[in-house]
Amino acid sequence: MTLSAVASRYANALADVVTSASSPLRPEIALAELQAFETTLRNSPELQNALVTPAVPASRKKAVVSRIADTLELSRISRNLLFVLIDHRRIASLAGIIQTFEVVLDERLGFARAEVSSPRELTGEQRTALNSRLEQLTGKRIRMRFAVDESLIGGVVARIGSTVYDGSVRGELASLKRRLCAEG
Repeated sequence: MTLSAVASRYANALADVVTSASSPLRPEIALAELQAFETTLRNSPELQNALVTPAVPASRKKAVVSRIADTLELSRISRNLLFVLIDHRRIASLAGIIQTFEVVLDERLGFARAEVSSPRELTGEQRTALNSRLEQLTGKRIRMRFAVDESLIGGVVARIGSTVYDGSVRGELASLKRRLCAEG
């Protein structure tokens, strides 16, 4: 089974649990807890090695995870997912599972993901205005990720799925060129 199929299976199962009406854990809390654990794991090569190597028994791995979970105050649901990953030797897939879980949650909660590029960091006011405009255009709630692209002269480029909204100066100039060539 490919990594994306593994990540998808676990992410969807977790999303089923945390989005059910009877879930004691809000989806965004589950995401934050798993991200905190993954950060701890990423920052400690020794811990990573101990949890991934088959030479360490699952019971010892679970004891270590349990202590870390206590320190991070993880919920029972997040702990159980980590224990299942250890039992199935999938703890190395945690980062991919978290990324997929985030995408699945956005889909289930009605968010569209927008990748926004601008020539420099946008202010909070600019981000709010852009978010509002993209929500108007798509009819969905938008979750934006920002990147600085110094090759842009000005404006922004937003990609939502396969649709690109090009509000950059370069895009406007290209559009003007196409119109002028079509008229001439």
